[in-house]
Amino acid sequence: MKLKLQTLGKISFFAGALLIMSCGNDDGGIDPTMEPETEEPMDDPEMEEAITETASKIYELGSVDDPEISGTAKFITFSNDSTVVELDLENTSDGNMYPAHIHFNTAAEGGDIAVDLESVDGADGTSSTHVTVLNEGTAITYEELIAYDGYINVHLSLADLGTLVAQGDIGQNELTGTLKEYTLDSVDDENIDGTATFYERVNGEALAVIALNNTPAEGMHPGHIHQNTAAEGGDIAFTFNPVNGDTGISKTNIAALDDETLFGYAEVLNYDGYINIHLSTEELGVLIAQGDVGQNELSGESTEYALDSVDFPEIDGTVTFLERINGEALAVIMLNGTADGGVHPGHIHANSAAEGGDILFTFNSVVGATGMSKTNIASLDDDTVFGYDNILTVDGYINIHLSADNLGSLIAQGDIGANDGEDEMGEAINFDVTNNGVTTYVFNSDNLDGEENPDLTLTRGQTYTFAVNASGHPFFIKTVQGNSQANSYDTGVTNNGAQDGTITFVVPLDAPDTLFYNCQFHSVMTGTINIID
Repeated sequence: MKLKLQTLGKISFFAGALLIMSCGNDDGGIDPTMEPETEEPMDDPEMEEAITETASKIYELGSVDDPEISGTAKFITFSNDSTVVELDLENTSDGNMYPAHIHFNTAAEGGDIAVDLESVDGADGTSSTHVTVLNEGTAITYEELIAYDGYINVHLSLADLGTLVAQGDIGQNELTGTLKEYTLDSVDDENIDGTATFYERVNGEALAVIALNNTPAEGMHPGHIHQNTAAEGGDIAFTFNPVNGDTGISKTNIAALDDETLFGYAEVLNYDGYINIHLSTEELGVLIAQGDVGQNELSGESTEYALDSVDFPEIDGTVTFLERINGEALAVIMLNGTADGGVHPGHIHANSAAEGGDILFTFNSVVGATGMSKTNIASLDDDTVFGYDNILTVDGYINIHLSADNLGSLIAQGDIGANDGEDEMGEAINFDVTNNGVTTYVFNSDNLDGEENPDLTLTRGQTYTFAVNASGHPFFIKTVQGNSQANSYDTGVTNNGAQDGTITFVVPLDAPDTLFYNCQFHSVMTGTINIID
């Protein structure tokens, strides 16, 4: 009612003035031509339109150097087109003032200050800033702020801006909630492994977070996305920010490859690549973690086949084929008992091991020091498409050889695909073979006890081993009886002609009915081998 009283006072004042003026008029009355005086209406706050919130957007502010402090940044626009940024943090300290800013770029990239925000009051953890322009004077609206290429930093104090208590991407850099995680396995240090997680941004780019376990303190570990699979190797396509050994963490924004080709979240998921994390820039050859990404990711499906001993009874193992999401396969050969320094070639052959056949596919060689080989399988050696599903049905077997210079010595062998489980003959049947001077071979086995030059009966499809200890008397399996290397029968036979070693004979299904064994130098050291079904 105060405003109404003031208005009435003004009316009384003007009425009095008019009365005095009328008394001075010659006509003794009011001039009829005089316009009546009107009063300007007063503004009434009770009648003004209320200012209301019309839209808002909340961004998360995560902990950084203080795990206890986190919160939100709320961008609000009002009906009068004004914009306010409200920060609300938990677990701040009473009496502290925490400077805050909006920066250019993503938090992973870093950037200069774009807007100074009011400091957060530690007493209640809040601040409120009316934002109309960037620091350099460019006007900015609410719509432009929520599409901005930026992030927010909240610092410990003006005296310690280097310590961040909270941080979060805003605008187009906000994370959508969609992510993809890949495993990073140990390589040269069995204690270090981890993950690489890619988070989608609303602008289609990605935040890559590498998290490793057990990294050495104060280490800085370079990382890259490479072309191809880890088993194949390839050039660097993208460079991550190094992994901090103190935390095991690296954060990198991904928008383009190193050659500036556009490369965002969707491209990561379909990329033909893998990740390497190195010990240091000085020791890039030492890998601490590695993993396939994109289309090379493993689906979780796998098939394992046994690789049995052949010429060296202490060596055996497995081959495991792991399906990739693109239909290709990772082949992992693991052998027991291989020697440090050895390099052992391996192949998939056509047919069963009992039949023998040509090479279809060449593996990366098994390293003797680790007993391991890893090979990507996408096609056969003749470029025929050959993936995981083809492996399960292939008419084939695997041979692992002693060396490139001694392919005749097999250290492991096994049927795969359609031939898996076909060996119904059980384990190999062994003969121990010695000599009696220059006249006879002496055989010992489950059925032979010191027999000299016995005739043997072998079954097609069965595996036999001859452990020869007859120095100076090379033992040959032959098609024609007689002392020489001529007419040796090598189908299904490895290490034929050994005098101190193991000869393996996987009797082919099409083997002739009659073969012979003979000393290379002494014709009387011989016997007949009868082949039956």
